[in-house]
Amino acid sequence: MYKALNCNAIGIKGLTLPETIALARSTGFAGVDFDIRQARALPDAFAGTGIRPAQWGLPVNGPQSEWSVDLEELEACAKLAVQLGSLRCATWVPSWSDSRALAENTAFHIAQLTPVARVLEGHGISLGLEFLGPVTLFQNHAHAFIHEMGPMMDMAHQIGPNVGLLMDAWHLFTSGATLADLATLRAQDIVHVHINDAPPGVPFDKVIDTARHLPLETGVLDLPGFMRALAAMGYDGPVVTEPFNAPLNALASTDPTAAALQVSAAMDRLWDLSGL
Repeated sequence: MYKALNCNAIGIKGLTLPETIALARSTGFAGVDFDIRQARALPDAFAGTGIRPAQWGLPVNGPQSEWSVDLEELEACAKLAVQLGSLRCATWVPSWSDSRALAENTAFHIAQLTPVARVLEGHGISLGLEFLGPVTLFQNHAHAFIHEMGPMMDMAHQIGPNVGLLMDAWHLFTSGATLADLATLRAQDIVHVHINDAPPGVPFDKVIDTARHLPLETGVLDLPGFMRALAAMGYDGPVVTEPFNAPLNALASTDPTAAALQVSAAMDRLWDLSGL
């Protein structure tokens, strides 16, 4: 496993791809999540930097609940990703719908994602789907959708052999799952990983998705156990911190380097405590 930087996830906005790569290099990261559309304009941005193109987000058009993907554009993006050496692509799946019940929404996502997965499979690229655990995300919508590891993995299997999970520790634990559940997966089932911590004293069915903490900041989530479980199954891909943390975002808005260093140090502590 290696540390990867996602600037948006820690409140750093507006950097170009070369600036993002330079920031990652100067603050102790081994890779970066990146925008494949931005990379198409700067195909040599990673060359000679020593920074790995960790994961690229599926180029979705329209709102995430009603999204579409231009398959011709995806074909071009996939070709570039292979040239860059980035064989991991991911997207998140809303845990609600205001128009489709569970069965209909499952069929919608399978229909939308199957041709996407086939394009990616043709280039040896895996697609990770992120389930969203907190009850507060879907409780006020007309229909709940998949918000747990098992059902999302079941849908992934129906979509294609190259489809797995974007495994976020926050969503795993807030969905009520345990490390024993995580241990049922294989390394190839996990395409990408997010880590963060949870606020103290808040039951998981009351947590707000955008109020998280840096790894080990509160100790609410068993992140060392989470990391050791990933290591035990042989996961060797990127790990990104995604805390959606207001103080960190405020720091990032004025001093991006300080914010990236804070995240990098938190991840180093987690690696050490996990014995990695």
